[in-house]
Amino acid sequence: MTARLEVLLTGYVEERDDGEHVRPTVSLVRSGELTMVVDPGLVASPEEIAGALGAAGVAMEDVTHVFLTHHHVDHTRNAGQFPAAVVVDGGSIYRGDVWSEHAGEGFVLAEGVSVISTPGHSPECASLVVETDEGTAVLTHAWWFPDRTPTIDPLASDQGALEESRRRILAVADIVVPGHGAPFHVTG
Repeated sequence: MTARLEVLLTGYVEERDDGEHVRPTVSLVRSGELTMVVDPGLVASPEEIAGALGAAGVAMEDVTHVFLTHHHVDHTRNAGQFPAAVVVDGGSIYRGDVWSEHAGEGFVLAEGVSVISTPGHSPECASLVVETDEGTAVLTHAWWFPDRTPTIDPLASDQGALEESRRRILAVADIVVPGHGAPFHVTG
């Protein structure tokens, strides 16, 4: 069995007349009993997420898990919208008022869905590895956009660690879903 991945909302970072507009790429991952939303952060309206899920045949209360690649508000803002969801990040599981740890690197959430540690943009950054029929997809903030920019991350906590995380991701990924853009295929 392979997992299924669908990009619900493609992210962006855009300077407009009224300021900087930021939205993460919000994705849906399904495997067995797992129905997970990845990075439900800043959106123009919370209804955008509900509408995109509805179009995918998923109700908000059907979401079992939320995965956060890191703890910047543009990726976490709407994590609380999912009443039944367990929230998972690179090292923790949040269930109601219980904050517990998980194995971190290699933690398996469901068949074909696991976590890898990819620090650099922030110290706690993690990526979700999803084995799909189209290949191995990695959902990450190691890159912002599908053209693999910015090369030097202006918000990186550790650019050297980020470069190492990028190498690790490219070694396993066929498809990368960047933090604020459409997926890209890894070639050569």
